[in-house]
Amino acid sequence: MSKVVEVEDSTNDSASFGSDKKGKTVEVKEELLTESELAGYNLYEKAQEINSEEEQAISKKLLWKVDRRIVPLLCITYTLQFLDKLSLNYAAAYSLKEDLNLIGQRYSWVAAIFNFGYLFWALPGNYIIQRVPVAKYTGFMLFSWSIILIGHIGLKNYGGALVIRFILGMFEASISPSCMNICSSFYTVKHQPIRMCIFLSFNGVATMVGALLGFALGHATNSSLKPWKLIFMVIGLMNFVWSLIFLWLCPDSPDKAKFLTEEERAILVKEVASNNQGLRDVKFKKHQAIEAISDVGVWILAFVGLACGVINGGSSNFSSALIKGFGFSGLQATALQLPTGAIELVVVAATGFAVFSFKNTRTVALFLICIPPLGGLIGIHVISLEHKWSLVGCTWLQFIIGGPVILCWILLNANVSGSSKKTIANGLWFAFYASGNIIGANVFYTYEAPKYRSGMIALMTCYCGIMVLAVAYRGLLTFRNKKKMEEQGEMTPEMEEQAILDGFKGLTDFENSGFRYVL
Repeated sequence: MSKVVEVEDSTNDSASFGSDKKGKTVEVKEELLTESELAGYNLYEKAQEINSEEEQAISKKLLWKVDRRIVPLLCITYTLQFLDKLSLNYAAAYSLKEDLNLIGQRYSWVAAIFNFGYLFWALPGNYIIQRVPVAKYTGFMLFSWSIILIGHIGLKNYGGALVIRFILGMFEASISPSCMNICSSFYTVKHQPIRMCIFLSFNGVATMVGALLGFALGHATNSSLKPWKLIFMVIGLMNFVWSLIFLWLCPDSPDKAKFLTEEERAILVKEVASNNQGLRDVKFKKHQAIEAISDVGVWILAFVGLACGVINGGSSNFSSALIKGFGFSGLQATALQLPTGAIELVVVAATGFAVFSFKNTRTVALFLICIPPLGGLIGIHVISLEHKWSLVGCTWLQFIIGGPVILCWILLNANVSGSSKKTIANGLWFAFYASGNIIGANVFYTYEAPKYRSGMIALMTCYCGIMVLAVAYRGLLTFRNKKKMEEQGEMTPEMEEQAILDGFKGLTDFENSGFRYVL
């Protein structure tokens, strides 16, 4: 379905989409909008008819109302998906390796194969997210991987572990992009960082919940199922129940949010329209895909994603092995990972509040947040085994990796416009991230235990690389904004209105002359 929308005169209230409140008009020729673009346009147009006093009164309550619905859904979903990733790490603290004969580098490959599945489905998954109702697709993924997790109980050998972990990686590849998509649909660029940092900080909650579960189930020695099988079963059942709740409560987009009134939906669409990105367009546009591939900024963030993946692949799969190597038992190693969750929860959430409070500090935060874990890696490399508690503290710092990851997502959401361009940009980032996880899980060699020298050097190199790329990305965006300013001058109300219209038309950040990059 399509509709031609023509704005001619700002004196007509019903056609005020192309005008500001002072009666100035933006000259708009006939524009062809797709059905999805038209839905957003109609709500935006309705919002123009609401007087400013009424809009302000509704808007004050609206953000809190959206937060109460969307943020808990994203937080719990993200807690469970990260808990799934950590399940192998906690199971490895018990008899998983012995029962499945994971000798030598076999455990490393079982850890890495998950990311091969993730890599395989990264681009197709992002493409599907653009084309289908995102909340329903996410709920289906949640349901599917809950069954796969429970299926781990039947594992008998190395080959079976490789197959089931690959499939699990495929089904989890879409979750982070889905959460990003939902967040960007319901929040302005200004409000996204805090919400995104909050839901990703729940990786820390997952770490704490997983450590407690692993520790508790490790004492279930009289059960008919071994502790490592109980871990997969309990986490799988938690995901199964949550998938049904998620499907019931999560809306696909603001215009379909039944928990909001029609007026609230209109005002929400108007506020999100200030991102100059419109609403989600289900039509895939080839020229936008080509633009994404040729955008230097997209590649810079993709390489940051690669480095983040290497760090995550090493720290998430080998934290138990590291701590055990410092002189602790399996149960102790599991319990000692509990503080890492609290560290990640606090640091990542604080990062979100910092970039919200201080304008254009997202790239600065990306640089600074790499310093503490880099220091921790250097500590592990140089501190002797006699100081085992110092080594544990340095290991805890590695779980701050969620900070660089979420800052990448925030920058992608804010600085890449056009649904198809965003699809490719996100797909590339997650493909590189998955590749990094594969590398990270395989630079820790068993014969180098307990310090894993090669792994430590690889992770240190990655943090240094992220810091260099953060500086380069800030320089690139500063140059682009300066170039647009030189060509157009200061933004006028007319230009701002035109930028919003161009966002609804699905134009990219290159095509939309009124688009400005966030540093």
